[in-house]
Amino acid sequence: MSTALVILADGFEEIEAVAPIDILRRAGVKVTIATLADNFHATGRNGITMHGDTTLAKEGKTVTDLLLLPGGNGVKLLRADPRVSAAVMAHDRAGKWIAAICAAPTLLNDCGLLMGRRYTAHFSVAAELPDICADEQVVTHGNITTSRGACAAIPFGLHLVSLLLSPPAAAEISNSICCRAAGM
Repeated sequence: MSTALVILADGFEEIEAVAPIDILRRAGVKVTIATLADNFHATGRNGITMHGDTTLAKEGKTVTDLLLLPGGNGVKLLRADPRVSAAVMAHDRAGKWIAAICAAPTLLNDCGLLMGRRYTAHFSVAAELPDICADEQVVTHGNITTSRGACAAIPFGLHLVSLLLSPPAAAEISNSICCRAAGM
């Protein structure tokens, strides 16, 4: 069974977390939600509080098949926490998938993982990431997958299923939710 770790910090963008988590779980991926805070809770930018399965303090050294970083204002907290960078680098060293959406690719840039790669991100971070492929919803280069923002959360999740499992598995999920995402 494929595994994924999602790290949530207060201020995360709800759609960018929930949609990919839901799609991955529909596909049978064992998704673990780790909160940055030690209280197992993270409140998104729109006031929706999610209960994590664990905390980053307990799960941070675990390397899964996929590390997923949602965007939103919470990215500032992710970028400021060295445990998050350590998790990113551990996944990269292991050759595992790393996925970041919206502003979260800035964290990958902080880790030096975007240099020489194609990537996309939200237009709000274009000054920090001037080489974004601004017209693409989802970009994969090597083991790094990036996405633009909330509108792309479903295609992003489906693309992650395609990478982790297979294109037919992603197509099956796409059909079951009545979504015709690009490439499905």
